[in-house]
Amino acid sequence: MPKTSYYTATTLDGYIADADNSLQWLFEADSGDNSEFADFFASVGAFAMGRTTWEWVIDHEDLRADPGKWHGYYGDVPAWVFSNRPLEPVPGVDARFVRGDVRPVHAEMTAAAAGKDIWLVGGGELVGQFADAGLLDELIVGVAPVTLGGGAPLLPRRLESSRLTLTGVRQVHQFAYLTYAVS
Repeated sequence: MPKTSYYTATTLDGYIADADNSLQWLFEADSGDNSEFADFFASVGAFAMGRTTWEWVIDHEDLRADPGKWHGYYGDVPAWVFSNRPLEPVPGVDARFVRGDVRPVHAEMTAAAAGKDIWLVGGGELVGQFADAGLLDELIVGVAPVTLGGGAPLLPRRLESSRLTLTGVRQVHQFAYLTYAVS
């Protein structure tokens, strides 16, 4: 059965981006050879992210100058980008810009994924909307050895422990990966 997973990195103090919406902190910790993500992404048939994440990835990786990099990272897996304002597409990138209720978009993503999993990239507020709609099956959180003292929270929602079941703990270089099933 395909899953909808929030696979992300967080700081020890629970932030996925700093106060300037930067992920630069993530690249300072030793995460190894990226095989952890590659193994996860091999099971993904569709993914979603918010506008802030989209803009950071596009700008940080300079994808407007070299859109081919996107395919190096994500292949031909389609992406849905949630935004309340128009965004500029990147030529050759299968990104579908959407807004509103996550439920019909999740149905589109599920159909496009053709039996594979759905990855919720972030941000936390977008993932919270999927959780609110009962569409979040799993949290996979790589905890990095850094604190920011503020920024974008991992998940700005209250999820009671009764809804979360720890299903995995592992160390990958300096990261601690925690996996929880969400009910």
